[in-house]
Amino acid sequence: MKKNTQQKRRASQARRRKPALLRALFELGALYSGQEISYRKIIGQLDDKGNTDTITHYLDLLSQAGLLSGLKKYSDKLLEAKTSSPRLLVHDTSLMVATSGEDRAALMEDPDRRGHLVESAVGAYLLARSRKEHFDLYWWRDGTAEVDFVIKKGKKRTALEVKSGRPKRTKGLGEFVSRFPGTYSLIIGSKDFPIEDFLLGKVPLFQ
Repeated sequence: MKKNTQQKRRASQARRRKPALLRALFELGALYSGQEISYRKIIGQLDDKGNTDTITHYLDLLSQAGLLSGLKKYSDKLLEAKTSSPRLLVHDTSLMVATSGEDRAALMEDPDRRGHLVESAVGAYLLARSRKEHFDLYWWRDGTAEVDFVIKKGKKRTALEVKSGRPKRTKGLGEFVSRFPGTYSLIIGSKDFPIEDFLLGKVPLFQ
């Protein structure tokens, strides 16, 4: 038992011996916040390359530090959820702005970057609440059908789509609700659920 504990400790220490990789992963994650990115692409983008286990471990460290998380895909199959590509998410959108080297106004002028910034703001808000209120946060995609965020607490489940002003299909929301009956759905940024109201806590997360 003691030997196994020592081996795990040495393995953990070995995975932390690449500070350059950890920093590069954070910078990459901040740039891609709000987007799905495969582990293969993550490794391919980094100069100081590691393996999938190392990347997963470093994402856990960055999440514990309150910087960056890799959301797992929602699935009723445990193995699929564990091996899916992560959706990267900063814990504070100011990290996206700082990493980009531009000011927030410049980012908001570009529809795609504005979309990722708004989606990341909603995701960061959900992430903060998930830790306080003890619910799980995921994303979901199957083919072209996609949902920005899925939250689950006990038997309650909510699918959330974020409208940020850029053209975007919302058929994924209907597809998810059809596949997982009993799901409550929200379109954040719609007339009924403005983004400002949502971020102020005026929109109930579960029904």
